[in-house]
Amino acid sequence: MAELVAEKQLYDYQEKDLQEIFKYLNDAPDNFNLLYQLPTGGGKTVVFSEIVRRYLKQTEKKVVILTHRIELCKQTSKMLEIFGVRNKIIDSKVKTLPKDNDFQCFVAMVETLNNRLNDEVLEVSNVGLTIIDEAHYNSFTKLFKFFKDSFILGVTATPLSSNIKLPMKDNYQELVVGNSISRLIEDGFLARANTYSYNVKLGSLQIGINGDYTVKSSEDLYTDMEMQNKLLGAYEERCKGTKTLIFNNGINTSWYVYETFKQAGYDIRHLDNTHSKQEREDILKWFREKPDAILTSVSILTTGFDEPDVRNIILNRATRSLTLYYQMIGRGSRRLPDKEEFNVIDLGNNVARFGLWDEPVDWQLIFENPEYFLDNIIDDEDIERQFVYEMPEEVRKLFKNSETVTFDIKGEYNKAMNNGRKSKEVLEASIAQHAQMCKENSEDIFDARILARELKEDIRDRVRQYCYCIINNTNNYKEWLFEDYYRKLRLKLNEMFQED
Repeated sequence: MAELVAEKQLYDYQEKDLQEIFKYLNDAPDNFNLLYQLPTGGGKTVVFSEIVRRYLKQTEKKVVILTHRIELCKQTSKMLEIFGVRNKIIDSKVKTLPKDNDFQCFVAMVETLNNRLNDEVLEVSNVGLTIIDEAHYNSFTKLFKFFKDSFILGVTATPLSSNIKLPMKDNYQELVVGNSISRLIEDGFLARANTYSYNVKLGSLQIGINGDYTVKSSEDLYTDMEMQNKLLGAYEERCKGTKTLIFNNGINTSWYVYETFKQAGYDIRHLDNTHSKQEREDILKWFREKPDAILTSVSILTTGFDEPDVRNIILNRATRSLTLYYQMIGRGSRRLPDKEEFNVIDLGNNVARFGLWDEPVDWQLIFENPEYFLDNIIDDEDIERQFVYEMPEEVRKLFKNSETVTFDIKGEYNKAMNNGRKSKEVLEASIAQHAQMCKENSEDIFDARILARELKEDIRDRVRQYCYCIINNTNNYKEWLFEDYYRKLRLKLNEMFQED
């Protein structure tokens, strides 16, 4: 074991964090609760494994490490062994544990340990340090009563509770913040993210009691053929031929994604929590070994999963959970000798809602004032107001004879109002410009009508901006206005070609 310990050295930033944590361990009361934040990929398990090694060396007390998934249990146990810490996993197979056991460290599933302790068939006395991995999950708090005389160290990448009614500041007295994502990238520990956002209209999404979007409303939106085509197009534009992980909100959506990619001729697998252990192992083995593998899943791979060679993370969902946002992107952030960067494809306005993955975050502020943070998450309507439509390159080529293809709806609306004109004149001017674009790039009315179809996304964007200006943003009105706009555009084209 000594050789294994010697091989595993902490990086400078990990050692600095460890020293700060030990100040609390040495100086704070025995029942002190401390929270430690370090980004995914920063090596939280490495840090607390070394903490356990040194703690056991300095004291006669025992250590308990709590996780919420069996994969994390096994990973943690293996890391402890690398550090020379003999440990015992308490899972469903462990029904009892004799009082005279000689283990100094236990790694336990939270539900299993809770059941054993409540049934009084397990003895975990003389515990001086309790470490809680992924501490933002609230399932751990039920065990605090069993370790009320123990120093509790919570570890997480995002010190924001999964339950808005149970803030982390109620269970932890202090927060130690580790290196930021941008610093870890700069120092070569994490890969750099190239982020590509695709405008998505989320007006149909509904927020559930947990504060995030409901699965049903998400599936209604993301199983739509338009969204499936947008996903496939984004993959082919940015990710084709490299290992890709797709996150969805709902099993049905993931199966739709599977079928869409299959029909397009791509080798893809689907994974959700209904798969058996063997099926899961087989799928992940396939994903690990195939360089251009595509895996579509339902949040099951946000924790306890590590495949460093992932080159693309596709967020085929919207979320209001900051933790989930960082967990999903973190699956692609592992740095390799031949991997200095990875792609993030955002199909849920998540970047507009939370900022870029590597932007600075004031975790102390979020820890101390979670209500303020949650109350100020940017509203979807406000996000959509900021959308700037960019005509795809292949569409722009169809209008190569037109000097300009843009139209400032908001600016023209303000001019009209300031000059006492009617607001509908703005749409009339927009229709005239679209008609002129079609005419100067066509030989006859038939060509012009075909080109008009290519403008539908541009038309929808102009209608959306106009509706914001007149403060009438209902979906029914926008749909009616779009149909009316397109009808008037066709009439305008008829008039222009008849005049010729």
